[in-house]
Parts: sequence; structure tokens; C-alpha cells
Amino acid sequence: MPGSVVQYELLAAVDVGSNSFYLQIGRAAGERIEALESLREPVGLAAGLTADGELDYSTQSRALEALARFGERLRGFPPHAVRAVGTHALRVAKNAAQFLEAAEAALGFPIEVLDGAQEARLTYLGVAHSLPASSQRRLVVDIGGGSTEFIVGTGFDPMLIESLPLGCIGYSRRYFPDGRVEAASMNAAVVAAHEALQGIADTFRTAGWQEAVASSGSARAIAGVLQGFGWADGTLTGAGLARLSEHLIESGELARARLTGLHADQQAILPGALAIMIALFRSFGVGEMRVTDAALRQGVLYDLLGRLGRREPQGGTRTRVA
Repeated sequence: MPGSVVQYELLAAVDVGSNSFYLQIGRAAGERIEALESLREPVGLAAGLTADGELDYSTQSRALEALARFGERLRGFPPHAVRAVGTHALRVAKNAAQFLEAAEAALGFPIEVLDGAQEARLTYLGVAHSLPASSQRRLVVDIGGGSTEFIVGTGFDPMLIESLPLGCIGYSRRYFPDGRVEAASMNAAVVAAHEALQGIADTFRTAGWQEAVASSGSARAIAGVLQGFGWADGTLTGAGLARLSEHLIESGELARARLTGLHADQQAILPGALAIMIALFRSFGVGEMRVTDAALRQGVLYDLLGRLGRREPQGGTRTRVA
């Protein structure tokens, strides 16, 4: 019933991402969600886009197998308690409709393909719920496999939203093939990302913020590597990013960079994510960013909670989506 509070109901979010697929299960209690279980499948959907813009057969097969495993875990969940969403790779794939038909059959639930503004809003919602309550204005950035979302907001209310087709998979494949990292390629990647950000940088700098937050697995991977080398304390700084860039260039290849703690798929997208992050720091004038574990899937859970009548997360939003 709208407006009611149902205690201890299980909810699930499925993020059919451009890099990884995630299943997040939580227990709703009032207006909060207790995280219970999180599963990750390193599918690499965006990496399976052919030159013709279609998802290739092997990637589709890998994706369907992952979704079938999620479907097994979700067996018995009522339809109203599950929401599955797709992101950039499914926005651009020419054969997305055919794939989605098979994907929904494998998962057992509908999959909604989000536009960039929706993805950004839900990402912000998930991040906002993971941080202490604050009246400070925040910049939230999520560098994904196929796109990057930028949000400025206060509390649970996003004020400014942007989404650009700027992804760490595409950048890593284009500028760092086979894991090779050279000074010229890193510079070219940073310059390209910097140019892509020029259309929105002034707007965000004018909006202003007191705290910058990075979500997504790519940001956590960068922060983890920096911390592992003793170059940072879990936050991102311009100096730390520059030091990691120098280390990758000196190593020449990712295989020689001693990136302990990262899975192979995380290592593969690291240089592209790093180049985009460096460009972000320069374009937006960021000094330091904290990193959060929260991301799109947590936002989907809280939005689902709102749809069930406990809370309706809304906010006046200005959007522009490339």
C-alpha cells in the first residue's frame, strides 16, 4: 500500500553494465537497505562491440551465462522486488533488442535500458545513501566501461547531471592495446578525454562543490593500486594519479606493473580509466576525491524502495546527455 513501511523485505538490483554485471541483494527496513549479498560477473559487454556496433556472439554467450546464474539466485523473488537495468553498451548496440529478448529469458526478469540521465541520477542516489548526511554540495563521478556520469547535488537531490560516452573500456582498447602503456599513448588518451570534457567543465566548475566523490569499480581499482604502493591513503589526488601514470609508462606493459590485488579484467581497463580520471582532475579543477563502494546498483535498490511506497527519491534536475 502506498506510504506503508514493510519491514525486512528482500529486494534485488541487477546492473547489466558495460564492463561488469552485478547482482545486489538487500533487506529493506523502513527507509534503509541492509546489504546482504553482492555478486559480480566480469562480462566485458562493451569490449564485445564489433566495428559494426553489434555485440559479438561470444560476448552474448558469456553475458547470457552470467544472467542465468543471477536468475538462479533470484528464483523465488517476486517481480516487484527485482529491478534489472542496462547501461551504455545496451544503449548503443545495434542488436540490443535481440540480445535483450534472450537476456530477459535467462534472467527471468525484464531489463530496462537506462538513458544517461537515469543512470546518473540512480548512481547519485546510491552514492548519497552510502555517505554521512551532509548539507555540503557534492560532485559525484562514475567512470564506467562505456560512459561516465557526472552529478552535482546536495543530500539526496541531484542538481546538475551529465552523461558522456567516455568509457574506460573504449579508451583502454584504443590507446593501450594488449596492455602496452607508452608516454605518447597516455598523453594522447588524457588529451582526448580533456577535449571531451570541455563542453561541460565550465558548467560544473560554476556550480561548485565542497566534496568530490568517485564511484565505480574503475575508481576503486585506481585507489587500491595507489594504496597498495603506499602512494595514497585510499583517496585520489592529482599527485597520486600522476605517479601511477609514470609507473605504468616506466613498466611499459601492464603485465610488468605489479598491479597486485586486481583481477585481469580490472587491470585491462586501468590505463583508460586513469587517463579519464587525470583529465577530469585537470578539467574540473579537482584537488582530491574520496572513493565509495556504492554505485548504480545501490541506487537502483533505493529507487525500488521508493517505488514500493516507502520513499520517493525525487529532485529538481537539469540534464544534458550526449
